[in-house]
Parts: sequence; C-alpha cells; structure tokens
Amino acid sequence: MLEFENVSKSFWTGTRRKVILDRASFRVEPGNSLGILAPNGTGKTTLINMMCGLEKPDEGAIRRGCRISFPLGFMGGVVAKHSANENARYIARIYGLDPDYVSAFTRWLTDIDEYFDRPVGTYSAGMRQRFTFSLLLALEFDIYLIDEGMPRTTDVEFNRKAGAVLYDRLKTATVVIVSHQPATIEKFCRSAAILRDGRLYHFESLAEATQYHDHTA
Repeated sequence: MLEFENVSKSFWTGTRRKVILDRASFRVEPGNSLGILAPNGTGKTTLINMMCGLEKPDEGAIRRGCRISFPLGFMGGVVAKHSANENARYIARIYGLDPDYVSAFTRWLTDIDEYFDRPVGTYSAGMRQRFTFSLLLALEFDIYLIDEGMPRTTDVEFNRKAGAVLYDRLKTATVVIVSHQPATIEKFCRSAAILRDGRLYHFESLAEATQYHDHTA
C-alpha cells in the first residue's frame, strides 16, 4: 500500500506561500487505482514526486509498503555519458533484477539499433524518451505513477508496442494518475479524489468526483 498520514507540503514563491497539501491523509490499496483531479498549478507533479520519494513532506509521514514506480517519463537515474545498455544493467542491479533481461527488454522495445550501445547523451529527445519509458516498463511495480497522462513519443510503432506492454501490466498492477482532465483518469481508475487548496476530497465514485469537479472548476 501507499499511505499519506497528516502530510503537509508548501513552497515559498517569492511573494506568498503556496500550499500543496495541508495535513492530508489517504491510502492507495493494491487493486484500487486512484485518479486525482487537480487544476493546473495546484502541485500535481509535487504530489507524484512525494509518492515515489523524489520529494519529502514538510510534515507528516509517507509509508510505502509495496513497489512504487518513479513517474512515467522521469529521466532521473540515467547517466548521460553511459550507453542505454550500461544504464539498463546498472539500474537492474539496483532493483535486484537480472541485468541481461532488463538490457534485452529495453533493447527490443526502444529499437534504436546501434545507438543502444552509444552514450545516452548523444540521443535525440525522442530516443531518450523511448529509452526511459522502456526502462520503466522493464521494472515491474505494484503501483505505477502517472503525472497528467501517458508518455508519448513521435514514434508510432514504439507507442504501439509500449502501450500494449503497459496496458497488459496494468491488468494486475495499480495506477495513480494525477491530472486536470477527467477523461485522462477514466480509462484506468475506479475511485477518485480532487486536490484543491491543499485539501484532498475523496469520492465514492469517479462519476461523483467528475460532477463535483465540473461544477466547481
């Protein structure tokens, strides 16, 4: 499970204090995917980063009792001077996985031929996206974190292959999506909450959350 207990987080913008969370408590149980509707500028990315440990709360506790992904599309941990092959093997060891499997999987999914053995720093933006997304899919998690929407590249064939793997993975995994668009979370989530003014409002159904969101937006 993933649990927030009385978590607070805020930033000083230079003119005022922006509150992201104000003593928020909630729990994400495996098998119950959660969609969080949040208007732009309310701290969607900060919330996702706190879930996976990239950012710490000012107050309160965050408990992680299962394998939680880094946000889809996150570039952290990849060393630009090393090749995709070297990065894949290194990260596989961090997660206690077979380096040969992770390397072979990402090589197949990225389909960037000889560039897979060249430094990631020489890649185009699209190639880097393909590699980081394939790397996440090579590491199986209990909860996948998505900030705003599914990552997309300019490569149609890669999107098809990666999308098929992800959708298959989500049949048995749990997803947390934070977005300002109800349609984005409707594809994957059964329960929903709304983040507004530092408060997280929970609803019994996605329909109720969407109705409240539409009337108060």
